[in-house]
Amino acid sequence: MSHIRRIAVHVDEPEPGHFYWVLMEEGGDASQWIELESADEACEMWLDALRAGVRALEGYAPDERIGPRTSGDDEDANPVLEQET
Repeated sequence: MSHIRRIAVHVDEPEPGHFYWVLMEEGGDASQWIELESADEACEMWLDALRAGVRALEGYAPDERIGPRTSGDDEDANPVLEQET
């Protein structure tokens, strides 16, 4: 069965007034997060950075009905395999 990827978007402010979006994905366990992608240029407003990050996250979902899926997952595949007799 296909599993949705656990990707989070957050905004970082390394310097006052310079907001960057960051996408992180859950790693091997819930305590491990790996950076996938981040903004190249800063936004002047936190909300603009958040919105840009959400747009970047949407790019990981080829179908808005099912969201981002792990590579190799086939949404149309039968989740129950036939048993050989």
